[in-house]
Amino acid sequence: MTSFTVTPVTGIGEVSLGTDLAALVADRADLRDGDVVAVTSKIVSKSEGRVVVLEPGQGREDVLDQETDRVVARRGPTTIVRTRHGLVMAAAGIDISNTAPGTAVLLPVDPDGTARRLREGLHEHTGVNVAVVVTDTSGRAWRTGQTDIAIGAAGLVVLDDHAGRTDRYGNPLLVTAPAVADEVAAAAELATGKLSASPVAVVRGLAAVVLTRGEHGAGAAALVREEASDMFGYGAREAVVRALAPGGDLRGFGAPASGAELGAALTSMAGAAAAVHVAAHAATVTLAEEDPYSRGVTAARLTALARAHGWHPSGPDDRTGPPEVLRFSPRSP
Repeated sequence: MTSFTVTPVTGIGEVSLGTDLAALVADRADLRDGDVVAVTSKIVSKSEGRVVVLEPGQGREDVLDQETDRVVARRGPTTIVRTRHGLVMAAAGIDISNTAPGTAVLLPVDPDGTARRLREGLHEHTGVNVAVVVTDTSGRAWRTGQTDIAIGAAGLVVLDDHAGRTDRYGNPLLVTAPAVADEVAAAAELATGKLSASPVAVVRGLAAVVLTRGEHGAGAAALVREEASDMFGYGAREAVVRALAPGGDLRGFGAPASGAELGAALTSMAGAAAAVHVAAHAATVTLAEEDPYSRGVTAARLTALARAHGWHPSGPDDRTGPPEVLRFSPRSP
């Protein structure tokens, strides 16, 4: 077992464009080799000029588009997006708290790059080897509430992959991989809180996951799940709309399902209305209904289902009436 301490760094004060964060932290923190310095993205963004002035009557939703890669879900005033960093966050992480009225703070452009520069700067000022984590607040798909996560990291083992190890009963560990950087970020937030005006914390006792001098590691980008394996790429309503829309962008649905998985889904929905034959890279559905209207409805439903599984209609589409045969092929990744 590992014991560690988390100590807020006090006296940071207000940060603005051009503030030397490394000098500021080094002057106020007692740093030792093997420490992890957790810094909120808020002061990073302020020091890097990522603060925008809002026009009268504007809110953070008015600058949301520029920070959004794609919208994941909208419910009332809440918009969940995938940012340009690959992070899935409410309002793209844009913050209007702890900043001057009429301004909004955007996430840093390159949080991992910032963490690397800050780590190097801290070494220059103190001579010690520390890791750096840039943190921000985020919700979780399966949970209520928020916690801090790592959006940038340098000099830290960000993911402790247990693959190949066994538990005390001898069971192999296949998918266990603690997100060390996120755990550090959450621990730091417990110590600093949201209202303490202490945006920096020093975590001591985790030297085993701090990398050697000059080795920055994979960074927090390694914790971003690839879209091909994302099971929560869209909200429930948005997924339905995307699947039903002809053509369009199917990002967010993950990698194409296997032929067997698609076949089972098509068969379950079609019932006696169609005969389904699916191979590895081609699916054929022969519609049994004689009534053109019913056949058209079934075709539309099965096409939407196939699209949601990452399979596109294939073959000619020059027919003038409801099809008798549907053909699908998996889309390219």
